[in-house]
Amino acid sequence: MGVIKGIKNLLFDQGGVIVDIRRDHCLDELRLLGMDHPELLIGLYKQEGPFFALENGDIGVDQFHAALRPLVPPEVTDEQMDNAFSSFIVGIPLHRLQSLMELRKRYKTYILSNTNPIMFEGVIARNFAQEGLDVNAYFDGVTVSYKARSNKPDRQIFDYAIATMGIKPEETLFFDDGQENLDAAAKLGFKTALVEPGCEFMDIITKMERQ
Repeated sequence: MGVIKGIKNLLFDQGGVIVDIRRDHCLDELRLLGMDHPELLIGLYKQEGPFFALENGDIGVDQFHAALRPLVPPEVTDEQMDNAFSSFIVGIPLHRLQSLMELRKRYKTYILSNTNPIMFEGVIARNFAQEGLDVNAYFDGVTVSYKARSNKPDRQIFDYAIATMGIKPEETLFFDDGQENLDAAAKLGFKTALVEPGCEFMDIITKMERQ
């Protein structure tokens, strides 16, 4: 098996690339809790209000719960809110974890994701643990928005990833399902690949390796 010419690093978005997501699941669950118009706060690529503040690292989980409290009936618990929010995540198919492990034999692999501690340290972590491992078994480095204090497509999160993970953009292929994020990365010198709905990142890599 060859490698992609000039590429040493593979940088992956999570949602829509590695992790299957369903925004409608989340919206439905929040409505069931009694939240009006959650679609104004929950986006496919970027959030608003307290959801954005949590994802951007501006508030912690306790502050997030306090900010949501006026938006739901008083009997709703923090756990119910977390579960509803986390229903955005469908899961990680096992074959993608196996593909990531195979790719580590040929490349350095990294995550660059807009996410939040409730999902990343909860349902996403459990999905990465399917084979008894954790996220660090599949990646050489991880950049998440709530720790970087910045969201894609802002330049700050890319600069944070470059600095903390020690990667060179020109040697790095970035996979994302949002064209705006890819455009921002390309301006910094990253090679980019759009992962469209129904497409597998491994299929893109295999095709590029054969060129």
